[in-house]
Amino acid sequence: MSEPKDIESRRRFLKFAAGTAAAAVLVSGLPRVARADDLPHVSDADPTAKALGYVDDASTTKDPKHKAGDNCANCQFYSGAAAGYGPCQLFPGKAVAAKGWCISHTAKQA
Repeated sequence: MSEPKDIESRRRFLKFAAGTAAAAVLVSGLPRVARADDLPHVSDADPTAKALGYVDDASTTKDPKHKAGDNCANCQFYSGAAAGYGPCQLFPGKAVAAKGWCISHTAKQA
């Protein structure tokens, strides 16, 4: 026996409304994504920074792998602005200087 169309569409609407409400509750409970300004800066004492030879200013590195013009701002792992500090995939949860550099520098592909 088939149900009348109005009951069927009412059920469909209630399922949709319940799903939307559940999704809204889940999304509101997720942690907010930190903005780059809120991230702590990578320090010289950071073990990852030491391992990668990170410096806040690329012009100060003595590493022979450094090429003139290479800095965090033009590295594929960096996603911040061209100046200041921004997030880097190699230092999760921390910000690096746009003018910084490390041995993992990989030029952004155009």
